Amino acid sequence: MKRGFKSLFSFFSESWAELKKVRWPNRKELTNYTLIVLGTIVFVAIYFWVVDIGISAVIEAII
Repeated sequence: MKRGFKSLFSFFSESWAELKKVRWPNRKELTNYTLIVLGTIVFVAIYFWVVDIGISAVIEAII
């Protein structure tokens, strides 16, 4: 049991050390990244919406 707690403590200690090495984005970078992600989501949603309408039209034409 003691070994489990030691390895658990070691895991969190090493994780914390790695988090200290991370370079976190500043406010401007975070805003840009967020806008890129939202724009990509909108683009993909519109793309699949158009594809869905196209497939629906083809199926309606067949039926």
